[in-house]
Amino acid sequence: MKVFESWLEGQNLKDHITNPNIEVGDHSYYSGFYHSKSFEDQAVRYLLGDKFTKNAWQSSLYGEVDKLRIGKFCSIASGAIFMMAGNQGHRLDWISTFPFSADIFGEDVQSGFQRAGDTIIGNDVWIGSEAMIMPGVTIGDGAVIGARSVITKNVAPYAIVVGNNHVIKQRFDTPSIETLLTIQWWDWPLEHLKKAMSLLCSGNINGLEHYYVENIKA
Repeated sequence: MKVFESWLEGQNLKDHITNPNIEVGDHSYYSGFYHSKSFEDQAVRYLLGDKFTKNAWQSSLYGEVDKLRIGKFCSIASGAIFMMAGNQGHRLDWISTFPFSADIFGEDVQSGFQRAGDTIIGNDVWIGSEAMIMPGVTIGDGAVIGARSVITKNVAPYAIVVGNNHVIKQRFDTPSIETLLTIQWWDWPLEHLKKAMSLLCSGNINGLEHYYVENIKA
């Protein structure tokens, strides 16, 4: 059975996530037609608790792990990848980066694993096709990540980033970004989102702020 019948379809993530170490907000979706797999099977790498490591996770042998946290209203394109599991046991500051096995190399083997912290994707983030988000990165609200980008550093809210952490520009000026981060439209009740939809589908940030002051903040 196909996961996606056409590129017109998206997978509402909150309805499909099974890994307890993934958290997703309302309305965020994955459009994965061109890679033919579900979000968890294609996009999330090396995260304990998936269908392949469920028993290992439930055994508590590995303790706490870094989580993947995705906000509301995020758009994730086909083939995007979220690399997890910290450094995956490869220490750059040791002579060898190889993850030696104690079964083969003896009792002096040391674990090289280091956590990177949770990977956090804000609200209303658009991640382009085949972009790779590395462990422990935080991407701010409203940011845009270009196709096939490799993101190893935190991304500021409403920044447009391509390639290897290259920031093209901010989507809006600083005062407008501060306004959007204050009103946090993604947390509004559905009834207010419907009433403010003509504003959300425009560049009228002042108008949206006015609606917020008159109807939400009050």
